[in-house]
Amino acid sequence: MTDFTWTDLDKRAVDMAKVLSADAVEKAGSGHPGSPISLAPIAYTIYQHFMTHDPNDPNWAGRDRFILSGGHASLTQYVQLFFSGYGLTLDDLKKFRTAGTRTPGHPEYGLTPGIEMTTGPLGQGLASAVGFAYGQRFERGLLDPDTPEGNSPFDHKVWVICGEGDLEEGVSSEASSLAGGQKLGNLTVIFDANHIQIEGDTKIAFDEDVLKRYEAYGWYTDEFSFIQEDGSYVEDVEGFAAVLERAEQVTDRPKLIKVDTLMAWPTPGKTNDPSAHGSALGAEAVAGLKKALGYDPEESFHIDEEALAHAREVAQRGLAAHSAWDKNFDNWRKANPDKAALYDRIHSHKLPEDFDKAIDKAISSFEVGSKVATRKTSGAVLNAIAEIMPELWGGSADLGGSNNTDIKGAASFDPEHLSTVQWPEANPYGRQLHFGVREFAMGAITNGILLGSDTRPFNGTFFQFSDYERPAVRLAALMDIPNLYVWTHDSVALGEDGPTHQPIEHLAAVRAIPQMEVVRPADGFETAEAYRYFFEKKNTHPTAMILTRQGVPMMEETRSKAAQGVRKGAYVLVDCDGQPDVIIMATGSEVQHAVVAAKTLGAEGIKARVISVPSLEWFEDQDQEYKEEILPAAVKARVSVEAGLALPWYKYLGSYGKPVSIEQFGLQGSGDENMRDLGITPEHVVEAAKASIEEVKAAR
Repeated sequence: MTDFTWTDLDKRAVDMAKVLSADAVEKAGSGHPGSPISLAPIAYTIYQHFMTHDPNDPNWAGRDRFILSGGHASLTQYVQLFFSGYGLTLDDLKKFRTAGTRTPGHPEYGLTPGIEMTTGPLGQGLASAVGFAYGQRFERGLLDPDTPEGNSPFDHKVWVICGEGDLEEGVSSEASSLAGGQKLGNLTVIFDANHIQIEGDTKIAFDEDVLKRYEAYGWYTDEFSFIQEDGSYVEDVEGFAAVLERAEQVTDRPKLIKVDTLMAWPTPGKTNDPSAHGSALGAEAVAGLKKALGYDPEESFHIDEEALAHAREVAQRGLAAHSAWDKNFDNWRKANPDKAALYDRIHSHKLPEDFDKAIDKAISSFEVGSKVATRKTSGAVLNAIAEIMPELWGGSADLGGSNNTDIKGAASFDPEHLSTVQWPEANPYGRQLHFGVREFAMGAITNGILLGSDTRPFNGTFFQFSDYERPAVRLAALMDIPNLYVWTHDSVALGEDGPTHQPIEHLAAVRAIPQMEVVRPADGFETAEAYRYFFEKKNTHPTAMILTRQGVPMMEETRSKAAQGVRKGAYVLVDCDGQPDVIIMATGSEVQHAVVAAKTLGAEGIKARVISVPSLEWFEDQDQEYKEEILPAAVKARVSVEAGLALPWYKYLGSYGKPVSIEQFGLQGSGDENMRDLGITPEHVVEAAKASIEEVKAAR
């Protein structure tokens, strides 16, 4: 941005933004009008004068990314999208917060052109913006590492507007700490310090020096105030722009710019009033705002056509920027044909040609009869894929060695000065991520990486501590993006760490998230095929691989059947002649017990079918014919076997089925002792099968 100028038409556009925001909330009867009114000059300045974007092509790869972390102030962004020419219409603003709208109460990814991610759960926008910045830097390193900073077609900036609520949420602190260490110079956060939240003045709960905290994180900080020393209020946009221009010169640190504002200014009776935060202003206050800005109080959704036309000129500047980028990109393509081929593949979300061979190579190292933890086979498969998928990168929340999420031979994604004895190779383009004990930020950052780049991240922790990551997992599911979670130590079988570390309700809880897919493989063969299908499938949702700490037997049955069965979600692992007397359904480390139980029952003349169910969600994707083939309705005697709550299984158990489950917190013993003491044994499966058969007989 150079040669900043501010004209009367710019001021008129800002005034129009304020009035449109007030009218939209008033028409809806609900919403958050205060922040969009006071943020109007800040957002307008960014969109018109600082951000590189092309409203004609919202998905242009060379664009800057803008994230409104405080999603409740969604009109702040909707109005700028309308002004800039992203295809939003005045009618869209009139339909704010209504059914079927493109302008919902909080921005939603995939619904509105120009929206980079779903925001609203406070703190996650800022935290994911750190991920956007991670993704930009890694992709640049993958495709164009040697071009000087600022000259690569893969250079762009990430802009964020946040408020007190965002900075109060712990996830923003987690991610900001990482951003400072990473020296993410492509990230600029505008902190709207209006000192108001629902309960009133923020100092009752938030009286710290935010700038000093961010300085301690390693950020560049600056501040500006529209509140003058004499108490008057002046939207000094030129002064604000000068602060941004200074920040633009800083390229070795993320930037936090604090701007003191008065919420809803200049609305009579509502300026700096908590009621303006989350409620319609009311007809009297809206009329007063319009009068203060020279608008007819009797007219709603008035458009200042001249000011709108002036604002729409940003689209022409966007076309010019896009054209210049295209030339730079074409020059890069000609100079880097191999990198260009890689870009074309990852940008179109295609797998490398040798993908299946890489999976098969990993499988070839697995030995039937050996006992290997699925966390270990997962690590082997991820590393096999990483060899031929340079866009794959990831890490865990300080548990890389336990989760087996380390990429062999990979440099750490860190500035070189952060290398350690344990991790001697660090560079800004490394592919090994280190999140520290920050599960929530890890989930939000990997969401941002997915949304802001063409790369494929994964992240890991103990399954128990997915609780700390869950809000970011839910947001990934809501946005329907293919984040990959490697969650290990999946049951009471982890043993002596005790009940604080032993998942019980977690499988049921994660399965309850819509658009979330949960995979719990029985052994290495199922693990490998689960990864194959995850990367191959077109409608890839966020997916959790739920893996064991303890060794589980590699089975001949899975070796021969997993390739076709796992992608179906459930398949017949062990069958009997004719119609079974009982069907035993099992997942993960409990599949082995189901197989042993079936043999015991068979020796007693009871015909049992064993169904391995690596993914209930993938099974639900199958047609009714396949479901009936696997689970024939005529067989009423059924057993489910899973070391967790039985809640997800009653749908499949029917009226006479029996769960072998765990309905209490874990124990302090070894893994084997815990499983035995809590009834996860072949003997208990046999008892449950017989009990189910007897109930079916009694009902006839």
